[in-house]
Amino acid sequence: MTPPTTSADEPPAPGVRLAYESLDAMDASSTVALFEHAGYLPLSGFLTPEALAALRDELARLLDRARRRDFDMECMGGTPRHMTTLGGIEISQTAPTITELYRSPALVDRLGRLVGLELELADDPVERHVLNRLHRAGDTHGLHTDDYPLALVIFLESPTCEEGCGHLEFFDACKAGHASLLTHRAGDAYLLRADKFPHRVRPIHEGCVRTVLNFAYGAASIPVTRTPSASILYS
Repeated sequence: MTPPTTSADEPPAPGVRLAYESLDAMDASSTVALFEHAGYLPLSGFLTPEALAALRDELARLLDRARRRDFDMECMGGTPRHMTTLGGIEISQTAPTITELYRSPALVDRLGRLVGLELELADDPVERHVLNRLHRAGDTHGLHTDDYPLALVIFLESPTCEEGCGHLEFFDACKAGHASLLTHRAGDAYLLRADKFPHRVRPIHEGCVRTVLNFAYGAASIPVTRTPSASILYS
């Protein structure tokens, strides 16, 4: 896997200033214990208003390149994919703000501290940073696990309807039938132990939109499990 190549003191990307103060204020001993137990760590207000605006500007440029996906993922138990996506190669070629944010040592170092892992950039150019958009009634990202152990999911748009559509639902593999159901606002993010905890996004309703960036990171101590799912969904 590829290590970050620039100084950890450099800004993450042009026009993007993350809420580093809130990340630095989190007690690492508590967050590491929570992540090891639950596999999930919320990062409320992860994006400053200026950063959210900059990434939405990038999003507006990318949507014409995104592709519609409607199929069942056989390698993930035949679970549905009804969504619009853009993979990491096209993002690398056309979205420098997202690419530099993903690679930012300032970000990678802090995330690793919060979860107690030595993080590494993903070596798969398709999966390392992707765009997922649910924007039609019934759109859903069906149950799955990721190849890489850590997923940072950043919300650019999030449903606000009272019915709570588009919630993240993830399952503890050690506790049969135990599920956590969570919602997030635009500008929020979360960290998920995505290779270990099966997860999905519940279907959204008419008029709602859920748009996220998903950053995949490896960890020095955890092997990557290779599946064809990312290539099928994002190539």
